[in-house]
Amino acid sequence: MGSAVFHYLGPAFAVLLFTRLAPAGVAGLRIWTAALVFALWRRPWRRPMDLRTLALWGLVLALMNSCFYEAVARLPLGTVAAIEFVPVIALAAAGARTVRNVVALVAAVAGVYVLTDVRLEGAPLGFVFAFANAALFGLYIVLAHRVASAPGDGLDGLAAAMLIAAVFVAPLSAWAAAPALTHPALLGAGIGVGISSSVIPYVCDQLAMARMARATYALLVSLLPATATVIGAVVLGQLPMPAEVAGIGLVVAGTALHRS
Repeated sequence: MGSAVFHYLGPAFAVLLFTRLAPAGVAGLRIWTAALVFALWRRPWRRPMDLRTLALWGLVLALMNSCFYEAVARLPLGTVAAIEFVPVIALAAAGARTVRNVVALVAAVAGVYVLTDVRLEGAPLGFVFAFANAALFGLYIVLAHRVASAPGDGLDGLAAAMLIAAVFVAPLSAWAAAPALTHPALLGAGIGVGISSSVIPYVCDQLAMARMARATYALLVSLLPATATVIGAVVLGQLPMPAEVAGIGLVVAGTALHRS
């Protein structure tokens, strides 16, 4: 539940920064802030780790956050969250191939179809980024669960991956984040977004994944699309249209129908 709240609360405030900074700049500030916090807190370089997995995870974090911000700059937060859940449900269904899980996946796909039919005409590039973010989110869950389940402390692995992500995101975000370096308010806001978006929820993810199967985690994060819709309405004034409510509802229902 902690992950569900902060996973989209931070990005909702990040959207408010898009009038002053490009999405790539906000993504960079988010990752660099998290990397600094984890470096000071965990100092992961002191422990032996699987650098190949962590390097891939760091690359995924850099690309996923960049695509996510490019998507939410063009689409409602609830729509992006619902699209994000197709690979999540596929991961959950892969663990148990039953008729119920097939129905769950069909419901989720139908929900995304409704959402894309509502919004595709106005922001096609937003959907490109949203589906790229969704694929990367599925890979994030696979890698994060692998690290959380391995011997040792998953938080140290997360810290190392975030430091690697800070390097990968630099070419994408350095130019866009530059204006914040001379504007204390923007810099402070970017730091706040980083802590609420990439520190608190990812720590919650690691603590949860260490205690449950991957399919179970995929089921429990069904809270996220509904949470994103509520946060988008309260923080950003993005009131969903009836068709969007139906589409998001189908995605949530598909996740809830799944049985691990």
